[in-house]
Amino acid sequence: MAKLSVNINKIATLRNSRGGDIPNVVQFAKDVQGFGAEGITIHPRPDERHIRYKDAYDLKSEVYTEYNIEGNPVPKFMDMVLEIKPTQVTLVPDAEDAITSNAGWDTLKHKDFLIDVIKEFKNNGIRTSIFVDPDLHQIEGAKDTGTDRIELYTEAYAHQYGLGNKEAIRPYMASAGLANAIGLGINAGHDLSLDNIKFFKENITGLLEVSIGHALIAESLYLGVEQVVKMYLGKLK
Repeated sequence: MAKLSVNINKIATLRNSRGGDIPNVVQFAKDVQGFGAEGITIHPRPDERHIRYKDAYDLKSEVYTEYNIEGNPVPKFMDMVLEIKPTQVTLVPDAEDAITSNAGWDTLKHKDFLIDVIKEFKNNGIRTSIFVDPDLHQIEGAKDTGTDRIELYTEAYAHQYGLGNKEAIRPYMASAGLANAIGLGINAGHDLSLDNIKFFKENITGLLEVSIGHALIAESLYLGVEQVVKMYLGKLK
């Protein structure tokens, strides 16, 4: 069974839209863990437009499942992660003006940089994952960086699946096959939803974890958070 890590960025976005502390991101994290979620993901960005760096520290003592912090390893981000020591850090090559993550790493071009960053995190006991496109060359490159896992960027799959094109799963199947063969753990995320998660899970051998935020929160507006978390857990069995 793949683990469900709930990305709570959208809860912070809602809070920030009015100021104050409603909804409270720490309480939400505690609640979704109580509903069965097996991890909490946050993705603080330099402008702190949703999750703030303070949130990352506040969550440290309240995440009793797995704590996954995503982001571009700029110095401020690295310092924060090394101080908090979450279960996992997921490296994402975000541009500062990106609305959301929109590409995986070029693990060949940035190999030396990634090697240095990953070594620092692993020396501090933090599991590492690299956000990558479903490209075999990039996955081979990821292996050379020393990372523990990759996170497959699933936007292309989700978009095509929504159009009825189930063949879009094939690059992800090939990528998972290679990752399994060379000893990389497999995570996945971006635009996964109740509609497409089951098919993805059934076809990706060795899937360890999915990180889901935007769709899960949107679905919860209609169905309720507890119900949606349990629906995802059922589909990930």
